[in-house]
Amino acid sequence: MSHYRRYRVPGACYFFTVNLQNRRQRLLMDYIDVLRSVMRKVQQQHPFYIDAMVVLPEHLHCIWTLPVDDADFSLRWRQIKANFSRQLPKHEPLTASRAHKQERGIWQRRFWEHVIRDETDFSRHVDYIYFNPVKHGLVARVVDWPFSSFHRDVQRELYPATWGASYVEVLDEMGESGLDLIDCVGGE
Repeated sequence: MSHYRRYRVPGACYFFTVNLQNRRQRLLMDYIDVLRSVMRKVQQQHPFYIDAMVVLPEHLHCIWTLPVDDADFSLRWRQIKANFSRQLPKHEPLTASRAHKQERGIWQRRFWEHVIRDETDFSRHVDYIYFNPVKHGLVARVVDWPFSSFHRDVQRELYPATWGASYVEVLDEMGESGLDLIDCVGGE
């Protein structure tokens, strides 16, 4: 069995990428209300702040800040995935391994996390999150994607509604390291 090392820092800010098992599905958008409800419920039981988030058809990216005495993001993701899965119709094929473990075949077992190091790292990851629907060709402008906390940040005047109007504009703002981030974050 593999033992993954996770860097756990109580009260830290983390970037996550979480994927569906079948990357051709649209379950996260088709059941967005279920996902929202499940996340709120887990937040009530195990608090965390969503600094930024985008939900695409088959994966999501987000940045969370955990309470100062807490580093257990795995518990939160386990509960989000399990509670979301329980509310969906059972149509997915199961491998023998998943059937033996009584798992649904909805989510990839693992997720990708990164501890945010500083304000620059935070800003670049938020930009990456908000630009992701454009990167994947789902919309032409960031503001056109409805499943994003970008709209909350526009209301708070943290971003102008016209931000990310073009791929070139974002790359200019991010610099060369932004190119690496866009190509590499979350294995995409």
